[in-house]
This record gives sequence, structure tokens and C-alpha cells, in this order.
Amino acid sequence: MFYTCGPNEAMVVSGFCRSPPLMIAGGRVFVVPCIQQIQRISLNTLTLNVKSDKVYTRHGVPISVTGIAQMKIQGQNKEMLAAACQMFMGKSEGEIAQIALETLEGHQRAIIAHLTVEEIYKDRKKFSEQVFKVASSDLVNMGISVVSYTLKDVHDDQDYLHSLGKARTAQVQKDARIGEAQNKRDAVIREAHAMQEKVSAQYLNEIEMAKAQRDYELKKAAYDIEVNTKKAESEMAYQLQAAKTKQRIEEEKMQVQVVERAQQIMLQEQEIIRKEKELEAKVRKPAEAERYRLEKLAEAERLQLIMEAEAEAESIRVKGEAEAFAVEAKGKADAEQMSKKAEAFKEYKEGAMVDMLLEKLPLMAEEISKPLSAAQKVTMVSSGGSEVGAAKLTGEVLDIMTRLPEAVERLTGVSISQSSSAAMCIRPVSLGVCEP
Repeated sequence: MFYTCGPNEAMVVSGFCRSPPLMIAGGRVFVVPCIQQIQRISLNTLTLNVKSDKVYTRHGVPISVTGIAQMKIQGQNKEMLAAACQMFMGKSEGEIAQIALETLEGHQRAIIAHLTVEEIYKDRKKFSEQVFKVASSDLVNMGISVVSYTLKDVHDDQDYLHSLGKARTAQVQKDARIGEAQNKRDAVIREAHAMQEKVSAQYLNEIEMAKAQRDYELKKAAYDIEVNTKKAESEMAYQLQAAKTKQRIEEEKMQVQVVERAQQIMLQEQEIIRKEKELEAKVRKPAEAERYRLEKLAEAERLQLIMEAEAEAESIRVKGEAEAFAVEAKGKADAEQMSKKAEAFKEYKEGAMVDMLLEKLPLMAEEISKPLSAAQKVTMVSSGGSEVGAAKLTGEVLDIMTRLPEAVERLTGVSISQSSSAAMCIRPVSLGVCEP
């Protein structure tokens, strides 16, 4: 079976083929059950509160000392780990900490007994180093390394440390009072010397001030002349330089205006080119495309009209030929009929004319009655002795028809009644059925 452990723990495998035992600090190992055994030991840091109560110092003064120690079993050193396994295998962290605490407290008591209270109190660092050094050399044999040791507290029940503080406080206060008196005396002496030196210095200072004022006035007058001269020259030079600068600025402005005008002209030219391209893209190209489309549409329409005209012409030609053929056939039939009628008229003369008139009588009756049929309303007045209604209208139409033979006779000189026998045979002749 495989066993693993963290970096704060060590494993010890003993048994078959494990002599000496295998020690693994933070890793894994293969263990054969029944014939091999695995044990674990903690490598955590132990914090110990080392208290030594009422330990007599070298001068016989009992004091209590409290220190804080950090220690741990060193897993990286195989010899120390082996020693720790021999000493603490199977023990808990509390038991290990208790053993280390008792060992460290014994060393701390031994060191306190060899020092005075003043040495421990005044030089805590030296005391801590001694405890750390002595305890480390002893605990290393157990496989434990001391990480750190710090002296936390020193006190006693006899007010020895308090008395030491009082004597030192009194000495300091005495020295302070003596120093204060000496300082006041020296201050008064120094103040008198300072006042004397102050008065002398004041007089000397006033004399020097008068001399300085005189020299100042003389030099100021000379300086004023020189300054005014330089000022006038500088003002003239300034005006001249200002005029030159102004002229140069005006020249620069003109050049800037020229450059700006050139830039404006260039921009206007580019704008004109852009507008021309935009006009060409938005107006000319679409117009050309529209014109091309309309031309194609007109061309297609023209071709369609031409094809339709050609088709219509062909249709009219075919129809004309058919009609011409029909007219020609009808004409031939009419001509043949007219020829026969002409021969009949020539042969029967008055009888043929009477037959033609008889054929037209229904048409003449239709034309005579057409005004009456077109009338929307007809009002008839009876005199009391004649017919009224449809019989009256029909009678009047028949009366008009009876007058036709007289009119025909007057116009043609042919009497219909006398030619009735001829008319009986004229119709069969016209149909080509019998001979006269």
C-alpha cells in the first residue's frame, strides 16, 4: 500500500527489508502489510512558555523569569530525525513539548543562577543568547532544534528591581537639579556678556549703517545716472526691436495668409474635383444608365412593335387573301347568278322585274313600319266607325302596300297584276330548277 504525508510530518517504515528503518519527511512510501510497519511523527513548530519562578541569582536575590521559545523536530537532517524518532516515536505533540519545556527550563534556571539581577535586567539580549546557546546544544541530541528564544518578563517579589529603579531615579533627579542650577548660572553670565556685546555691536552697527547710508547715496546717484542712461538706451532698443518684431510678425502673417489662401485654393480645387466625381457618380452615371436602359427598352419595344406589325401584316395578308378568295368566290357566284338573272330578265323582261319587286316587298314593308316601331308612344283617336289598336296600324301599313303596284306601274309601265302568270315561273328559273 502507498502512504503519503505532508511537509509537516515524517513517516518511519520498519520491518522486513527495512533495517535500519526508512524515514520519509513529506513524501510517499510503499509499505507491505503484515511484514512492515509505518509510524508517523509530527514536524510542527512548538511554542513553549518557559517560566522560572523565584530562582536565586548569583547574589542570592530571588527573581522570576519568563521566556518564549520556538522549537521543532528537524526533518531535513537525517541524524536529528533518527534521534527524534528514537526519543519521541509514539508520543504526542503535547508530550514532546513537555519534555522540551522541562529541559529548556532547567537550562534557563542554571543560567539565572550564574548571573546577577542587574546583568539579566540590563542586558536581556545577552541572557537570551546564553539560554539559546546552551539549550540548543542539549536539545540537538534529542533531534530538536531551537528556532528562537526571547526573554519576555523579569520580576521579583522583594521589590529589588523597584529599589534599583528608585536609586537610579534619585541619582538622575540629583544630576538634573545640579545641571539645572549650573545652566541657570551660565545663562545669567552669558546673558550679561551678550547684553554688553549687544550694546557695543549696536553702536558699531549704527556707525556702519551711517557709512553705508552715505556710500549708498553716493553710489545710488551714480547708479541712477547709469541706470537712466541704460534705461533710455534699452527703451530705444526695445522700441526698435518691437518695430522689427512687429514688421517680422506682419510678414509672417502675410506668409501665413498666402499659405492659407493657397491651402484654400487647393481645398476648393479638391472640392470641385470631389463634386465633379460625386456628380458623375450620382447624376451622370445614373443618367447614362437610365438612358441606356431606356434605349434598350425602346429598342425592345421597337422590335416588339415591328414583330407585332409584321405579325399583324401577315395576319392581314392572310385574312385579305381569305377575304379576297371569299369575295372572288362570292363575286363569281353573284356574277353567275346575275348572269342568269340577266338572261332571265332578257328573256322574260316584265316578269323578271315583277319577281324582283315581289322579293323587295318585305323590305319595303319593313321600312314603312320602321317609324311606327321606333315610336315610344302612339295615341289613337277613334271616330266611332273604324277599328282601333293594332288592327288599325296593320291596316294602314297594308293600305300603303296596296298602293305600291300603282306606283310601280307609273314608274316602270309594268302592271304587276298582268304579269302574275309570268311571275309564277320566274322564281324557279332564277333558282335553276325548271325551264319556262
